[in-house]
Amino acid sequence: MRRAMFAIKTMGIFACALFLSALCYALRRLPVFEKGDAYELYLGSSSSAQVLLTSDPALEKFLHGGVKGESVRYEGDRFEEIREKFHAELIFTETCAGVTSYYLFSPDLGGGVELSEGRVNLHIAVGHGQTAAGTPLIFGGF
Repeated sequence: MRRAMFAIKTMGIFACALFLSALCYALRRLPVFEKGDAYELYLGSSSSAQVLLTSDPALEKFLHGGVKGESVRYEGDRFEEIREKFHAELIFTETCAGVTSYYLFSPDLGGGVELSEGRVNLHIAVGHGQTAAGTPLIFGGF
């Protein structure tokens, strides 16, 4: 009887550990940004190797293990809201063709890329009535 109870407890602990491992894996695959008008995942060996446009970023991130970055687009100017959400420090800005790009570093996001002005892991571009946010950078056109 004691052996049976021990075996049941051991299997229960193993099942709980397996469940918690799966939950941690799934949580690491959640999208960085809240859903917007367009969501892109960057796959492959580098952040810009392959771009996947998706309407379900959570599912796609779960299914693709090689996500190196992501970006999203929103209507309106959402720079300050996104900066505050990620507790990001502004590293530098640049403006071109009516679009202002903000390059930031957030302790809430991992990794990043080293640019001449410093390490960047959050890129926010605002212009023409919309905002794009990407990590570590926005790839492609805006």
